[in-house]
Amino acid sequence: MKDPLFTPVTINTLTLENRIYMPAMHLGMAVDFEVTDQILDFYALRAKGGPAMICVGYATVDELSGNTQNIGAHDDRFLPGLRRLAKAIKDNGSKAAVQINHAGRYNFSFFLNGKQPVAPSAVASRMTKETPKEMTLDEIKMTVKAFASAALRVKKAGFDAVEILSGTGYLISEFLSPLTNQRTDDYGGCLENRMRFGLETMAAVRKAVGDDFPLIVRMNGNDFMPGGNPREELKEYARCLSLGPADALCINVGWHEARVPQIVAQVPRGAFAYLARGIRELVDVPVIASHRINDPKTARELLEGGLCDMVAMGRSLIADPDLPVKAKNGREKEIVHCVACAQGCFDNLFKLKHVECLCNPLAGHEHQAVEKTAEPKKVVIAGGGAAGMTAALTARRMGHEVTLYEQSNRLGGQLFLAAAPPGRDEFAQFARDLENQMAAEKIPVVLNTALDKALLEELKPDAVILATGAEPLTPPIPGLDMDHVAGAWDVLEKKVHTGDKVAIIGGGAVGVETALFLAEQGTMPAETLKFLLVNKAEPMETLFEMATRGSKQICLIEMTDKIGKDIGKSTKWGMMQDLGRYGVETLPASKVVRITENGLEIEEGDKIREIEADTVVLAAGSASYNPLEDTVKALGLPCEVIGDAGQVATAFDAVHSGFQAALKI
Repeated sequence: MKDPLFTPVTINTLTLENRIYMPAMHLGMAVDFEVTDQILDFYALRAKGGPAMICVGYATVDELSGNTQNIGAHDDRFLPGLRRLAKAIKDNGSKAAVQINHAGRYNFSFFLNGKQPVAPSAVASRMTKETPKEMTLDEIKMTVKAFASAALRVKKAGFDAVEILSGTGYLISEFLSPLTNQRTDDYGGCLENRMRFGLETMAAVRKAVGDDFPLIVRMNGNDFMPGGNPREELKEYARCLSLGPADALCINVGWHEARVPQIVAQVPRGAFAYLARGIRELVDVPVIASHRINDPKTARELLEGGLCDMVAMGRSLIADPDLPVKAKNGREKEIVHCVACAQGCFDNLFKLKHVECLCNPLAGHEHQAVEKTAEPKKVVIAGGGAAGMTAALTARRMGHEVTLYEQSNRLGGQLFLAAAPPGRDEFAQFARDLENQMAAEKIPVVLNTALDKALLEELKPDAVILATGAEPLTPPIPGLDMDHVAGAWDVLEKKVHTGDKVAIIGGGAVGVETALFLAEQGTMPAETLKFLLVNKAEPMETLFEMATRGSKQICLIEMTDKIGKDIGKSTKWGMMQDLGRYGVETLPASKVVRITENGLEIEEGDKIREIEADTVVLAAGSASYNPLEDTVKALGLPCEVIGDAGQVATAFDAVHSGFQAALKI
């Protein structure tokens, strides 16, 4: 029986060899709108991995549509770079497309040399905190022409298709939505008028590129914006697109301002494919499902279930460029899955840095490709967490003889702690992925064994890498020795039981994760919720309460004025939202004075307040655990200290430090 993921599909006159589509993602790698070698290397490697089509971008259509880190398509001077990019993708086996777009009110005046962003109406953006200028009719006509000119440039550059972004809260979707379109002329008011700008843009692009050049439209299946487009309006828009200019529809979800998580780990795999299905049932062109499709199994289920005709796998291919070829050749166990942490992709963009990846330290650094060494060495690694395993894999791929020692009975380290809270299972998947990579590379692993001086003297390694991790901090608080005090790590690993009333000391990442882990206890399981919903056993309000109200009262105490200060921007807002939704009481700017038999006392300003608690959980942070460095140096062995053993940081930092340490051998 044929694998549905690897059957052909046709868009207009273009036949694609499989159903995997790499969608456009802002990489932050262009310089002054120009395609760089970094972009070429990034996409060439992904093309070798075997997706049917790679869409790059977004690319700009005029001076107001983006910023200098976007790929430029608004002037002929960018054609040479575009040609190089098309060639890099096509020469390595994939078809190539460019997404063109106009940011509208989502642009920043900072990026426009002080010019005001434009939009259908002067409605302020919650994301940029700026109010755009309402476009005149002449400006609307000019922008339509700009889209057409940019699309023709894409064709001239040798790309196989063009995609137009008509969602995510950018300009075309701003015209479509009653939330941002308050015009009273032919481009505002009823749905027909609000669709006008988008449909005119698609028609102009079609005329410019000709009938046989594939035109893909990436549009929202749901904006998730109160007061925005209802789903039925978006379905009608999709139907109109499919009747004329569009050869395929790629279904996106949400605006950047939406309060529904879209890309992070708490979103179940393939969760938004239902939106693609709702549109596929109405149209006769291929429909591409998007978001959180990070493994072939999920992709196949969506295709076989008739929810879509293709799957968009974006960050999945950042994490593992070889995902398609591994799936095709029966090597799925070797796939490194995107964990949807957003630490290296979206969070980097907020810092105006280029895209990187927690799971793949080569992402964005393809020029650093691991090369075989001319002088293989014997390398010993202490610690089997993310840092240690990454170092081991990198050193082995360089040709070194590597052995890893782990003092516990399993590999993965703190990745399993990170996986404990609800919606964070992907971190455990990453631990398994690294372990599978270790097995594929045939790296010897010795569990239940701590590296020490005697073992080092016996092994006589040429180099040692220390990835011994961290240990919980114990703050100097009176009462820590009481029986009802537990450590957050022990709670997350289910080594201890907690009472009905729990007070957590420490509102950083571990404290927040522990609070959410405990808040989930006593809530209704998903399978039971579905049973009750299908049988209409309880009203929706009751089901919501059952899903969000557990059996514990939880209080989260933080000495500084902010909860979750060390959590990445992309995931923090959702976790803060969940704290409120699950009824967790948060007490920032509160200092714990002492732990008592009945709970603890906190200092708020100049007042002392008592908090009742059956269990007090310590989540006050971590300290590096590095007992071997002095021993290794005394033996005269070259030594690198990585991950938390060197400096307590994020899983992203651990992986990247392990990679860099191995390169130094």
